[in-house]
Amino acid sequence: MPHDTTRAGELLAPPEVKLLARALTEWGGPAHCSDQLAYGMGFADRQNLLDECRRLRAALKSDAPLSPADWARTLLAAEIVFVSDLVGSGVEWPTTTGYDDAETLATLRSIQRKLSRTISPYYGSRPGS
Repeated sequence: MPHDTTRAGELLAPPEVKLLARALTEWGGPAHCSDQLAYGMGFADRQNLLDECRRLRAALKSDAPLSPADWARTLLAAEIVFVSDLVGSGVEWPTTTGYDDAETLATLRSIQRKLSRTISPYYGSRPGS
């Protein structure tokens, strides 16, 4: 898998970076992840997801370079935490983040388009494997 790194500022607009960073924060709050789900998202387990979310959030905020696997894990973690009411924030997303659903969905679609080339090696596979 590719190992090139790319800074958030090279790929995304500031509001998109802010949304991803906020989504990663949800995993340490209202969202509840099992070890199995964390593994499927490309993390070693639930604790590694929490640790990596802190690292990824800090990288996004400081515009530090991320690997394609990091980008894939970040996007997948944001998608799941936004949509899933079972393991993520789900219906509480607007309350816990301050983002409404329509705004979030539109921003995520834009992020998906912009990251497609970067994360394409991970389509259909576990990020980081």
